Order: sequence, then structure tokens, then C-alpha cells
Amino acid sequence: MVLRIFGVSFAVTVVSLVVAFLYGGPQALFLCLILGILEVSLSFDNAVINATVLQRMSEFWQKIFLTIGVLIAVFGMRLVFPLVIVWAASGLGPIEALDLALNPPADGAAYFPDGSPSYETLITDAHPQIASFGGMFLLMLFLQFIFEEREIKWLQWLERPLAKAGKLDQLEVVVATALLLITATVIAPDDKVSTVMIAGSLGMITYIAVNGLGDMFEVPEEGEEESRGPSTLAKATGKAGFFLFLYLEVLDASFSFDGVIGAFAITSDPIIIALGLGFIGAMFVRSITIFLVRKGTLSDYVYLEHGAHWAIGALALILLYSIGTHVPEVVTGLIGVALIGAAFASSVYRNRRIAAREGAEAVETGAP
Repeated sequence: MVLRIFGVSFAVTVVSLVVAFLYGGPQALFLCLILGILEVSLSFDNAVINATVLQRMSEFWQKIFLTIGVLIAVFGMRLVFPLVIVWAASGLGPIEALDLALNPPADGAAYFPDGSPSYETLITDAHPQIASFGGMFLLMLFLQFIFEEREIKWLQWLERPLAKAGKLDQLEVVVATALLLITATVIAPDDKVSTVMIAGSLGMITYIAVNGLGDMFEVPEEGEEESRGPSTLAKATGKAGFFLFLYLEVLDASFSFDGVIGAFAITSDPIIIALGLGFIGAMFVRSITIFLVRKGTLSDYVYLEHGAHWAIGALALILLYSIGTHVPEVVTGLIGVALIGAAFASSVYRNRRIAAREGAEAVETGAP
């Protein structure tokens, strides 16, 4: 099963590295490999969340996400999206934006001799609005999860009172709005306050709209109680499946924003970024998602979903904080890995404890 699931990703990795070598020699190959490794290591929480939603989708929509969704992730977010930012910020056409990306100023300067900004500078300058949109979208996802009453709790001392507080209707919107105001007035640079407010509001509106559309077409399985959020939908088909697909694409994009911006600390070449983040990184994230669904990992290790959501909460806050202060991508990744690792360890301990209790009960009752 492992080879069948990850085989395509390994093949794409080899092809991508060969293309990188032909494109820019050993240096391009090395940069491509580094970007791919970083994307995979920092996106495990993305894969876990994707799996929680994907396992609720019909087989048809799973295939759509794992095919068309991959193309959107690879070409849309890792190649086209940065070019669109440059196009919007500079007023250049798509061809001119690509030319600007492929022909940076000498010696890695931020500006050309005529004073015009480089491709990398334009992307970096757009970070506040990107981080605000993505941060608020992910924050809404996290808040909805922790404010919802659920049978299984990981950090009971914290999740129990939060779930009780969540009985207050629309509490996640209140908290998210308050954090957005704090971000815009305290963290954001003075000339970016309105930009951060608008982008953050759009992030919240996007989450509420896509989530609401998913709930609208929800069809619970027989005997299953309705609950909030697209991650709890029954096997979705038709319009419900489409809106879950749309939800996953926006979610994936929100995860990708920080990685795309952070990639410019390694290289500003859009081809290398597309090969490393897109073809290698995105493909492996998809393979990990499939593996989690096919193996039923989330059912076996019940706290993984909790750990991934807490990692999302940390990422959302880091994105908002990074509007005013740079945060190394390694820090973001390590926090996510630590939370998911702790959730996995707690799940293993829980499974062993249940197995030991069942074994003791079997001995007492004389059951085989």
C-alpha cells in the first residue's frame, strides 16, 4: 500500500529534480530539494486536516480533490498566485510579471537601478494582506473546533471549559474579530492597518460562507446527529461534495500562503519554487493525506485531529503576529510538529491503556 500511495510522489520528485538540474544546474537541484523537504515537513498538519475532511467525501469528490486539486495546488498557488500578486501590485501584465520573476536585479538587490522593485520585493510587501487573510481563515477553523462540544477531548483541562464557553452563539466570530482588531491596531505597521482589516475580514467572510454552504447541503447518515463544520459532514455528494472540495482548496491555500512567502528566503526563482513547493511538496502532502484516509489513522489515533487543530491555531496566531515581526518558518514548523507529535503520543498511550483494561476485564470474566 505504501508504494502504491507514495509511488507517484517519488516519481514526480525524481522528474522535478531532473528538470531543476537541467534548468539551473546543481544549485537549482539543491534548492528544489530543500524547498520540497521544507514543504513536506511543515505541512503535516495540513495533511491531517485534509484527511479529516476527505474521509467524509464521496469517492468521486475524493478523486477530484486528489487530481484537479493537485493541479490547483501546484500551478495555482505555487506559480500563478505569486505572479497575480506581482500583477496586482505593480500593474504589470502576466508576461511582464513572469519576465520580472525570471530576471531579478543583479546581486540579489531589492530594487533595479531605475528604482523599480524586484519580484521578491513585491511579494514580500504583500505579506501583511496575505497573512491577514490566511491567518483569519485558519483562526476561524481553529476556534470553531475548540468551541464545539465533542465526546473525545485531548487537553481536557482546557478543551472542556472552551467547549462550555462555545455554547455562546457565534463566540468564534467575536473572538476572531477581537484578535483582528488587535492585530490591525497593535501589530500591523501604521500604513497597513486598513489593508490588514480588509484582508482579515475577507478571510473570515470566506470561511463563514464556504462552511455555511457546506452545512446547507449536508445530508447526515441515518442515525447520525448533525454537527457543525465541514469536517463532520457525512459522505458528501453533489453540491455538498463540491462545497467541501471548495473548502479544502481555500484551506490548502491558507496553509500555502506562508510557505510561498517563506520560500523567497531561499530563492526568488518562480520555477524552482513551483518545482520544490508544488511538484514535490504538494504531491507528498496529498500522498500523506491519502495514506491517513486509507489506513484509518485518524480513527486509530483519535487525538491527531485535535493536535492538528491546535497546530492550526498556532499557525494562525503566528501569521497574524508576522504582519509586524518576521517569524522564521522553522519555528512555525517545529511548533506544528511538536503539537501533532504530542497528540500522536497521547493517542498511543490511550490505546495501550484501553487494551490493558480490556485485557484485565477479559481475565476477570474468563473470556478467551
